Amino acid sequence: MTVVEPDRAPPASSQGEGEARPTTTTVHASWRGARRYEIGRPGGPAVSIDAAGETGLGPVDTMLGALAACSAIDVVDYLAKRRTPADRVDVRVDAERRGSAPRRLVRARLEFAIDGSGIESAHAERAIALSFQTYCSVSASLAHDLVIESRLVLNGVAGEVVAQRGEAS
Repeated sequence: MTVVEPDRAPPASSQGEGEARPTTTTVHASWRGARRYEIGRPGGPAVSIDAAGETGLGPVDTMLGALAACSAIDVVDYLAKRRTPADRVDVRVDAERRGSAPRRLVRARLEFAIDGSGIESAHAERAIALSFQTYCSVSASLAHDLVIESRLVLNGVAGEVVAQRGEAS
């Protein structure tokens, strides 16, 4: 299966100065037997997806991992630009899914464990908020009624849970 999803943007003739042109992405999924697939860009690296969870992550776990990685990339970049680079960033995602089909996500809680000297809590929290409000393509691509919450654990000190979108907890 090949999925090509152009970004939704007005035609180039109606775009204002400085607006980025739409881009496309192609991903290929090849069935490897049972409930297993190998996915990747043509000619690029591949990832194993296994709906049974035996030889790889399932599709929803893969999506949650992509959400964690996408937002963490933004946070690491933001902190580096502030000249307070992180020494460690780990993101744990706990999610809830509907009980019946389609068993889509209804809530995701991300815990950002960040270590690094000179990082102020307000700056790390701002980095997380900006990721979900502006930069994280994965988050922006998920259903708009999915509640996303985050918690910062900075140098071992846990902060409050913050609703990044959707209802507060």
